[in-house]
Amino acid sequence: MSARKSRPRRNIRPLNWLARHAQVALGSVGALARKPLGSLMTIAVLGIALALPAGLMVMLGNLQQVVSTWEGPASISLFLKLDIDDRQAEDLHRRIEALPEVGSAQLVSRHQALAEFREYSGFGDALDALDSNPLPALLLIKPAAEGDPGAAQKLTDKLGELPEAELAQLDRQWVERLHGITEIARRGVWLIAGLLTLGVLLIIGNTIRLEIQGRRDEIVIAKLVGATDGFVRRPFLYQGLWLGLLGGLVAWTLVASAVVTLDPPISRLANLYHSGFRLLGPGLLESATLLAAGALTGLVGAWLAVGRHLSAIEPE
Repeated sequence: MSARKSRPRRNIRPLNWLARHAQVALGSVGALARKPLGSLMTIAVLGIALALPAGLMVMLGNLQQVVSTWEGPASISLFLKLDIDDRQAEDLHRRIEALPEVGSAQLVSRHQALAEFREYSGFGDALDALDSNPLPALLLIKPAAEGDPGAAQKLTDKLGELPEAELAQLDRQWVERLHGITEIARRGVWLIAGLLTLGVLLIIGNTIRLEIQGRRDEIVIAKLVGATDGFVRRPFLYQGLWLGLLGGLVAWTLVASAVVTLDPPISRLANLYHSGFRLLGPGLLESATLLAAGALTGLVGAWLAVGRHLSAIEPE
C-alpha cells in the first residue's frame, strides 16, 4: 500500500513545480501591467536597442544575397587601343584564344560596343552628334584556371603588356574588395550588438533595482516568515524575462516594418536594372534568435541586479 501511495506523489511533484512557476510568471506580468507607462517605456527602449543590430544584420544578409548573384569565375576585360581595327582585333582574338592559360575569349567589336552602349545608356541622341566611335574593342577572357586567383592575376599582367592592349582589368577584384568590406561591416555589427547588449543589461538591471526598492517592505516581510532567496528572487527574474522578450518582439516589429516599407522602392530600382531582387526580412530562424536573445538578455540582467541588491535587504 505504501509503495502505491508514494507513486502518485512523485507524479504530482513536477506538476506542482510547474504550477508554482506559472503562477509566479503570471504574477510578474501583472506587476508590469500595474505600471503600464513605465513598462511600455522600458520595453520601447529595449526594442529600439535590439532593433539596431538586428536591422544591420538583415541589411548584411541582403547585401550578401546581392553579392552572391555577382560571384562567378574570374574574368579579364582587355580593352584595345582605339587605332586597332576589326581585322587586327580578330587576329589578336585568335592568338589569345590559343594560349594554354586561356579558357575562352569573346571579342566585342567597336561597333558592337557602341550599339550596346546606345541601347542601355539612354544617350542615343548624344551619340549621334559624335563624329566617330569613341569606344574601343574589347576582349572578354576567361582564364583556364578559374579557381586560381594568382594565375588569373598573372594572365592579366601578361595581357596588359601586349602592344595592342590599352588596359587589362581583372573583373573579380572589386567583388573580393566588396567581400572584405562586408566582413569589416559584419564585425562592426557584432561590436555594436555587444555594446547595445551591455546597454540592455544596464537598462533591465536598473529597472529591476527600482522594482526591488519599491517592494523592499514586502521582501523584508517575506524573509521574516521564512522565504528563501530563491523564492524572493523568482518573480524579479520572470519580470526581466518578460521585459527582454517583449523588447525583442518590439525589435522584430520595427525591423519587419522597415523591410516592408523599403521593399517596394528597392524592387522598383532593381527592375530598372533588369533584376528580380527583393528585400528579405528576418526569417523564422532570425526571428526566433532575436526573441531568444531578448529574453536571455532580460533574464541575465535581472539575475545580476537581483543578486546584487537583494542580498542587501535583510530583516533587522
